[in-house]
Amino acid sequence: MKIQQIEIFAIHLPLIEPFIISYATYDTMPSIILKVTTDTGIIGYGEAVPDEHVTGESWDSTYALLKNQLAPAMIGENPMAFETLHDKMNKIVKDAPAAKAAIDIACFDIVGKALQVPVYQLLGGRYHEKFPITHVLSIGTPEAMAKEAAQRVEMGYESFKMKVGTEVMNDVARIKAVRERVGENIAIRVDVNQGWGNASTTLRGLRALKDLNIDWLEQPVVSDDIDGMVEVKSKSDVTLMIDEGLRGVREMREIIAKRAADKVNIKLMKCGGIYPAMKLAVMAEMAGIECQIGSMVESSVGSAAGFHVAFSKKIMTSVELTGPLKFSKDIGNLRYDIPYICLNEQAGLGVDVDEAVLQELCKFSTIVTA
Repeated sequence: MKIQQIEIFAIHLPLIEPFIISYATYDTMPSIILKVTTDTGIIGYGEAVPDEHVTGESWDSTYALLKNQLAPAMIGENPMAFETLHDKMNKIVKDAPAAKAAIDIACFDIVGKALQVPVYQLLGGRYHEKFPITHVLSIGTPEAMAKEAAQRVEMGYESFKMKVGTEVMNDVARIKAVRERVGENIAIRVDVNQGWGNASTTLRGLRALKDLNIDWLEQPVVSDDIDGMVEVKSKSDVTLMIDEGLRGVREMREIIAKRAADKVNIKLMKCGGIYPAMKLAVMAEMAGIECQIGSMVESSVGSAAGFHVAFSKKIMTSVELTGPLKFSKDIGNLRYDIPYICLNEQAGLGVDVDEAVLQELCKFSTIVTA
């Protein structure tokens, strides 16, 4: 089996409401969808959701890299040879993890379909039966965030990820407002997206939050400040998660060596896809560090890929892959049973792509063949 053709679609996924985090506001989510066809007629779909602030890639640069370099190099390759494919991509371009993730995900979809098994069976089999879904609260006023949280509790949600990362005491007010509205039995996770900058500001915020029973604090300091994470972890008893500070094996080695986090947020778009994500999960597991599979707000395609990784590993203790719930229109049909996600047993990613919607959301596209 060989890769015969790759179609590249640059799309904008429409959001129901703007997605607001510390460094950006999104009205639509730019994404690159790949449709990879083999000489046996099997089709696999992949996705890249790049982020200049996290992966160092833009929507336009990812499209260009796939069109001009990575996709042509994949023509004629065996989609089952994951190590070889990643080695070849790594020799063509350094980093560019979201672009590589699109090819990686499409190949896993193809191999699952060829063998007639779900992707998680390629990763060691299914360990988890279901995961609770965490609703993500975009940055807003304390009152607006508390109101949205209360509405989601009525819908069945039992946990929230609060996006903060502005002035620290304003963020404390947001967290207090949500805690007061939802009560003590609802889990609150706080994601700063690097917005508090350094360890001293973070520790100031944590002192003000000490009675609010937050589950964990995610990436409060700038991504490259591993030592800042170490300082926060050593001076606080709040569970600390690293996100933007973890991209690949090099950062994971440093995190493990310095015990810089209690938990790591692995994202396929940051590390290059399913195959590299599994390597990071094994490293974390060996070090006794819990893992989460996180999201760059992907469609059903990228979200399903993340779920397959999460469902296959015992060390995965949470997921935050809620992109499809945020879109007014999606290209796939990944199904959520609020407040849980339960993967189906279809071959490959288990996602049916609506070609009509894909064309509707497409801004430009190209076909790469031999």
